Amino acid sequence: MSEEKEKKKEKEDVEELKEVLSVVSKEIPSLIKGIVASVFSEETGRDMGKAAAAFYKELKEAGMPEETAVRMTENYVSVFTNLSEIMKRSVGKGKTESGEEIGEEISRKIREKLAEKRREKEEEEEDED
Repeated sequence: MSEEKEKKKEKEDVEELKEVLSVVSKEIPSLIKGIVASVFSEETGRDMGKAAAAFYKELKEAGMPEETAVRMTENYVSVFTNLSEIMKRSVGKGKTESGEEIGEEISRKIREKLAEKRREKEEEEEDED
């Protein structure tokens, strides 16, 4: 492959990567922030309280002992709370090592994909020669 073609291909790959990262950096954070906002809204809090109360009521009406019904209801509510914490961390509040690892993994996958595309292009050009 000529040096000129190689430089052109690298420039195209860089532009493609810029486009992908631009979309990711704009769309994903706003999507996550929207989800977090909906989870922490006043309305969501009311709905979660109603759901927990209904869950508890059904357990009691089914004959579940008080202690067990309370424990199961606490576990039921903790599912929502844990999900909320995960989502908050993913937006950047309280970033964890796992969040950084995810970013590194995404970067690694992008580099691998670009290298794969470069190899395919080189093979195509070699076949043409």
